[in-house]
Amino acid sequence: MILFENVTKFYPPNINALDNFNLEIKPGEFVSIVGQSGTGKTTMVKLLIGEERATKGKIKIGDWDITSIRQREIPYLRRQIGVIFQDFKLLPTKTLLENVAFAMQVCGHPPSKIEAIVPQVLKLVGLESKMQRYPAQVSGGEQQRAVIARSLVHRPKILLADEPTGNLDSINAADIINLLEKINKFGTTVILVTHNKEIVNSLRRRVITIDAGRVISDQKIGKYIL
Repeated sequence: MILFENVTKFYPPNINALDNFNLEIKPGEFVSIVGQSGTGKTTMVKLLIGEERATKGKIKIGDWDITSIRQREIPYLRRQIGVIFQDFKLLPTKTLLENVAFAMQVCGHPPSKIEAIVPQVLKLVGLESKMQRYPAQVSGGEQQRAVIARSLVHRPKILLADEPTGNLDSINAADIINLLEKINKFGTTVILVTHNKEIVNSLRRRVITIDAGRVISDQKIGKYIL
């Protein structure tokens, strides 16, 4: 479960990026978060991964209150939350396999575990035949698949996709959304932050609309209403 309870995030001198923000997401849900630029979506993401701290209110993930999370606890939080960004953030001098493996190496996993898990997740995202290629040698859609694979190596309970199709054409974007739906069927909670109206409307899943730092609409089977 993810819970934002009366959360306010204030930036001096006079900006409430989130204003008495309330949201609950249940385990295993697939939720789209929509809203215009500057409405609080990015702030919500930053609070959820521990990049920012709430000014007021409470944020919980499962039984863990992360409102006042300590710096040393943030790496453990981020192993529970796989994050997918729009701009890939792949290392250009490493192969796709090496990029995914690196996420485990920095956490101190033994080589035997890395060698067992990395090919599995690359196969899951359809990159088993391209894992030895470098990012520049594959398409944007394939780079984003590698990013998804990297986000899955710690077997996170939550997958947070922040504009994951923003740099992709419609065909590759649809493939990425299909992959997120596949991952959701395994029981992973998926939070999709997007401006893509067509994708949101085609999903027919829960849609939460944010405006001026508050939830203004929460539709169980929703559409992009902005």
